[in-house]
Amino acid sequence: MGTIYINIIGLIFVAGIVLGIKLMSSPETAVKGNAIGAISMAGAIILTLLSQGIVNIQILWISMAIGSAFGYYLSVKVAMIQMPQMVALLNGFGGGSSAIVSLLSLINTPYINLTGVDKFTAGLGIIIGSITLSGSLIAAAKLDRRMTSKPIFFRGQSLLNTVILIIMAVLNIALIVVVKASIGPLAIILLALALFFGVIFTVRVGGADMPVTISLLNSFSGLAGAISGFAISNPLLIAVGAIVGASGLILTGIMCKAMNRSLSQVMTGKTVAVHTDNGKKPDPDTEDVVEPDDVPDKRDAGTILRNAESIIIVPGYGMALAQAQFHVKRFMDLLENAGKDVKFAIHPVAGRMPGHMNVLLAEVDVPYDRLHELETIDAEFADCDVAVVVGANDVINPAANTAKDTPIYGMPVLSVEDAKDIFILNLDTKPGYAGVDNPLYSSSKVRLFLGDAKDSLDKLISMFTDEEHEDPVEILKPDDIGDRDGDYLDAVRKAKRVIIIPGYGMALAQAQFKVKSLVETLEANNAEVKLAIHPVAGRMPGHMNVLLAEADVPYDKLFEMDEINPEFENADVAIIVGANDVVNPAARSAEGTPIYGMPILKAHEARNVIIFNLDTQPGYAGVDNPLYTQDNATLLLGNAAETLDDFINDLGL
Repeated sequence: MGTIYINIIGLIFVAGIVLGIKLMSSPETAVKGNAIGAISMAGAIILTLLSQGIVNIQILWISMAIGSAFGYYLSVKVAMIQMPQMVALLNGFGGGSSAIVSLLSLINTPYINLTGVDKFTAGLGIIIGSITLSGSLIAAAKLDRRMTSKPIFFRGQSLLNTVILIIMAVLNIALIVVVKASIGPLAIILLALALFFGVIFTVRVGGADMPVTISLLNSFSGLAGAISGFAISNPLLIAVGAIVGASGLILTGIMCKAMNRSLSQVMTGKTVAVHTDNGKKPDPDTEDVVEPDDVPDKRDAGTILRNAESIIIVPGYGMALAQAQFHVKRFMDLLENAGKDVKFAIHPVAGRMPGHMNVLLAEVDVPYDRLHELETIDAEFADCDVAVVVGANDVINPAANTAKDTPIYGMPVLSVEDAKDIFILNLDTKPGYAGVDNPLYSSSKVRLFLGDAKDSLDKLISMFTDEEHEDPVEILKPDDIGDRDGDYLDAVRKAKRVIIIPGYGMALAQAQFKVKSLVETLEANNAEVKLAIHPVAGRMPGHMNVLLAEADVPYDKLFEMDEINPEFENADVAIIVGANDVVNPAARSAEGTPIYGMPILKAHEARNVIIFNLDTQPGYAGVDNPLYTQDNATLLLGNAAETLDDFINDLGL
């Protein structure tokens, strides 16, 4: 294949990558953009193998197979809340790869063929790639709380950084003029210094500034790739690396602007206040902390929500920590079903990476058109009836407008204080990462629901639904089942064959760990337990398998529909956890409905059926489920994690 054709095809792949990045700027086209980018990158790899004549080198294919398997494992195993750590780790891998390529280009290329430019660019690739690798590993550790997220300082740190930078610059220049025997040792020293610099460079960045740091490291990984492309004379690597580097740098600028701080401030750790000067520091002995159970006039909070027409929800990192996005989605659904106008206000630096809140809310199927950036939503707070803050602090802190000489002064914040009423569902009233007290907590318009965000949302939902419906859906707990008088518990205690059916409701409630506990409890009682997996349960192929694997449910207990269906008629108990359409017997008879003719799991054939669903509303297909009124069915409705926990305790096994 001629060089001209290789370059043309490479240009097409580069255009595909650019198009993929462009499409990923919108939630509506992000999936398509991700696919186009991945296909283009795969094509670029294959083109490189063909153009370099190395297709037949087996170790390359083995390495790519291992890398692909590892990447797939991470993509399905890592929870959404861990996505910032994942991104940081992938940035590091990119930088490390570029450093290795640059190092090998120096060591393995015949000395006579190395020009001064080749040596200089290879050394630069080693420096930037190594800094990216070690810096990204530190960022990932901070984000994953494996080390303190606070900036780490030590005496002489700035001087040490400057000295190391000077030494690396001198060594890189020395690579151009040294004799062949000295290139290898110099390159190794340069690698070690750059790795060390990446560590001390990143440790002094605080957790609140990680969105900027990740964007910068992403830019570094692209830049390192482009430079290593120069070192090995690969135009395709240069182009792709330049795209990644440029996009990361643009994003870094956007993040810095959103936080109203310079890149140098972030990189030197000068953005976190050790002491606040905008008010007295909270006294732990005198601070008035309002716990959720102590919120004054609970009924009034529900009345405010019921009378409200427009509601803006502001998510923050506290939502991510509490994994409360599922509760937020439920809260949104209840409000919208009551005719409320609900919007989400997304601050550009909320969370620990760009788009963190968008990712978490997309995970629970919050429509993308409900998400509004700061510039578009901020003016609406003045006309908003209720602002509901879930785990956000610095990004709503009015002190950013008045508290001079603090890290957040001048930073654009969401104007939550302009709303008519404000509900804040935060863990406590302590300052955020910036260390600045939030005067919003003492506003007369604010009601504080402090503690775990999930629990606070449950209480707020309870307040709202009280008097919301004249004929509300009855929430049944194990102790509320009257007609069967505990027979379902005896049936489970005596059961020898039990089949558990997980569904998307299990995922929403994060109840897979309770399912694992139930499996162990039943097996300890000498019951044979199997889990029936419907191919479309969840939101992606293998969704249930991944969640159950996360809870260490043995793989040999999972059975596909065709294999398990004949066993239901001999099962003593079928236990449904958050599944609806996939067990709906109406699929056999309800002609003209979306599920008519769809194969289902035959849970209705079991001697006893126990259903742990949120409510008795139809599933996504909108078809009522007659299983709920079947004589042998027991409904234990509500949050599946909670009802399963109650159920296991009531069994007393």
